[in-house]
Formats: sequence, C-alpha cells, structure tokens
Amino acid sequence: MPLSAPQLLEALHSVVSVPIVPFKGDQIDYEGHAKNTRYLIHNNYLEGGRPRVIAIAGTSLVHHISLQDQLKLIDFTGQQMGAEGVLMAGIVPNPIGDAGRLIESMARLSRPPDAYLIMPLSGVVNPEGIYQYYLEFGKRYGEGCGARFFYYLRQKAEREAVVRLLNDSPHFLGVKVGTSEEDVAPIIAGVNPGCGMVIWGIGDRSTRAAQAGTTGHTSGVNVVFVRASDEINNAQRRGDYQQSLRLENELAALEEIRFREGRIYNYSAVVEAMHLGGFTDVEGGTGGPFNPRVPTQIASQIQTAISGLNAYH
Repeated sequence: MPLSAPQLLEALHSVVSVPIVPFKGDQIDYEGHAKNTRYLIHNNYLEGGRPRVIAIAGTSLVHHISLQDQLKLIDFTGQQMGAEGVLMAGIVPNPIGDAGRLIESMARLSRPPDAYLIMPLSGVVNPEGIYQYYLEFGKRYGEGCGARFFYYLRQKAEREAVVRLLNDSPHFLGVKVGTSEEDVAPIIAGVNPGCGMVIWGIGDRSTRAAQAGTTGHTSGVNVVFVRASDEINNAQRRGDYQQSLRLENELAALEEIRFREGRIYNYSAVVEAMHLGGFTDVEGGTGGPFNPRVPTQIASQIQTAISGLNAYH
C-alpha cells in the first residue's frame, strides 16, 4: 500500500541515500547495484526504527543512461528493497514529454517509486515558466499516476517560483536545496505551513542548514560510510548540533573533494573511496559515463580523506 503524504514526509526527515550506480565498462552492473542496495537496507543505524530512503538520482548518474535503462534500474532497485524502505526516482525533465512517459511507466511497476525528484532542467528557462509548467505537470501525473514530487533547486533565480509551486500544488511535497545555506531561511519562510518540506541537498555538510530549519539531507557517501550519515541525522533530529557537526567534520575532507570545482568528482570520488576502503560488501565499479576513475593525485587525497572512517562502514 502506498505511503500517505504525512508518512512519506516523516520518512524523508532522514538521510536520503543517493548511491552511485556501478558500471562494468559501459553497462550497469546490476549485481553490484544489488550489493549496494542490500548494504544500505541491512545496515540501518537510524534511530526509532526509521526506514532507509534510497534515491536513484544525481550522484547515481541518471542523466547519462537511457530511459529504458532508468526504468529497468528503478524496477530492479524496487525489487531489491521490497517493502523495506522508501524509494525515490530522479527524473530528468529533458525532454518533458519523455519524462512524463517515464513516470507513467514507473507508476505501473509492481513496486513503483514512493516519490519522484525532478532534477535540474538544462537549456534556457525562466522562473515563471518553471512555475507554470510544473504546476500543470504535477497535476497531470499526480492525478493520473498518484505521483508525489520533490523539486531539486540548483538555480537561485528559481527560488521564488519553487516556493509558489509548493504552496499551490498538492502534488509537489518539497524541495531539495542544492544552492546554498543562505537560501534555506527564505524558502522555509515562504512555504505555507503544511505545503512542503525543505531537504538539504549538498551532502553531509548539513548541520548549519539543519539549524536553519531543513528536515533531512541527501548523502552521496552513505553507500560507503553509512553509519556516519545516519548518526548525523540522528543527532540533528535530537537537536544535538554539536554532535552533528563533529561527525560532519570527520567526512569533510571527502566531501570537499566531491564538491570542488562545481562537483566534478561528485560520483567518482565515492567510487574511489569504495575501492580504496577495500570493502567487499559494496561495489564501486569501473567508473560511469563521463566519470572515469580519478587521477592518481586525487586518489591519494581520497585515501587520506577516508583514513579513520572505516568504523563508519
């Protein structure tokens, strides 16, 4: 039975794990992806028996695989998860018609996504167009497919349009903030009570955003250092921001590498950490499309960054 909107929002007040999708050459390594999914499901340190949330989205590289492969990947992930956990599907809205058809196909799966994350749109757009088109898009697929949407904010110019969208659309339940901490307070102030949640979207460097009012955060390193991300969220839910910051600082060197120079190693630094850690219960693969293994110099920096983190695996 699908989660109700309040149940979904409560479940997402957590770590939204965005695991890398491993590749063998130019093909998705489904066996490796199953291993990573099982690792996340079976190693759950969230307090209160809260479910694991898994998103196949940005760090996963959905931008670089075909619609057919995206559908297969979500179907496969859902089968691995079963009733254990919450599944979010990242949707790339280019072109928007294909995105709609993909949502229709995903909604027919035996284990459909619990929510859809609308990824950043490429090309020339204006904020009013964002508001108008997604208002209609949400109504069409919310009513027709039962879809619940979250918006991934990557452009400051879209901030006010997204706030309006959350206030006016019952199908858009929240926003993932991927711009900066200074945008958190205005979004929270602008969203009417009960109209949407604000999730932090720039990794485990989330304490200041949580103090500003975000509920939950996304993590690209949760697939390798699961306990650290989980404990950060546990601390934030308790209001223990000192503990949250202490844990965040332990991951800071790895996160700095991931997000430097416009996030060029967002995917590949996690892959490298999985290999360098010597873990046998997760699979990094050979590197994804446009994201090969990192240069030797960067690998050395990652080795230093993850030194001492094995206890969080």
